[in-house]
Amino acid sequence: MSKLRISIVQYLNTAPLVWGFTNGPLQGKYDLSFTVPSQCAEDLRLGRADVAIIPAIEYQRIPGLAILPDMAIASKNQVRSLLIVANKPIEQIKTLALDSSSRSTQVLTRILCAEKWRIAPRFSEAVPDLPEMLHHADAALLIGDPALRISLGIEKDSWPGAPGQTVCRAATLGITSSELLHIYDVVGEWRALTGRPAVLAVWAVRRELAAAELTADFLASRDFGLSHLNEISYEAAQDLELPQRALESYLRNNIDYSLDAENRGGLELYFKHAAELGLIPQAGAIPWAAAKSEAVKR
Repeated sequence: MSKLRISIVQYLNTAPLVWGFTNGPLQGKYDLSFTVPSQCAEDLRLGRADVAIIPAIEYQRIPGLAILPDMAIASKNQVRSLLIVANKPIEQIKTLALDSSSRSTQVLTRILCAEKWRIAPRFSEAVPDLPEMLHHADAALLIGDPALRISLGIEKDSWPGAPGQTVCRAATLGITSSELLHIYDVVGEWRALTGRPAVLAVWAVRRELAAAELTADFLASRDFGLSHLNEISYEAAQDLELPQRALESYLRNNIDYSLDAENRGGLELYFKHAAELGLIPQAGAIPWAAAKSEAVKR
């Protein structure tokens, strides 16, 4: 019998979810491939994968999926790896370049533009190259490790601007300019708008393949990863050439790997906003399975 194929986002924040598959007791049980979030969704849509960590919005766009319970890539308050970088205050921008690797955060950005900042910029997609993006647009959305690198890079050379905004010199980010850049944490802005956390990605599987054994393996892999964050951040520090302590803090304090009741409420609200703006046809109901930790309480 052939191994189930798993399509995995190659960013650091996914590593704890799959550490049991890559470095732990489940190593070799599944066929793993690594790519960007948007491609993970395409792998599942086109049948190139059986299970995938997909941008949350894609659950509403790909029919016949089930979400594996109690697991997600979410953030309660600020995430540090989903950023909008603008060359003027966000309320003044006219054009916005969206990271082509993204799907969920593109939708979050459109919601924030319409409902928080009350602007209607012209959107375009671009590869995640900040200087190039800001050469063609007033602002740029970056996700994943490139955005995290910016967050860590400006910590010693930035200052608070308007509420929710950080300001830094363009030169701090390697951009040859005397301009000041205005930086917004997308999850922080969503939390300010709604009072809810953001669920960014979920494990999705074709409904006919969903089974208790599969869920148990994925939970075991996540729990193994969460018990090895020091090792994960050490390896990432070598690969990304970033400080280990900062990366471990990011994984422990900015990313939440559960689908608790608060996160599920945030996801449902996100789908509702997306449907109201016509970004998905409708906010289809999610057949939630009880999270393991919640089932024990009952």
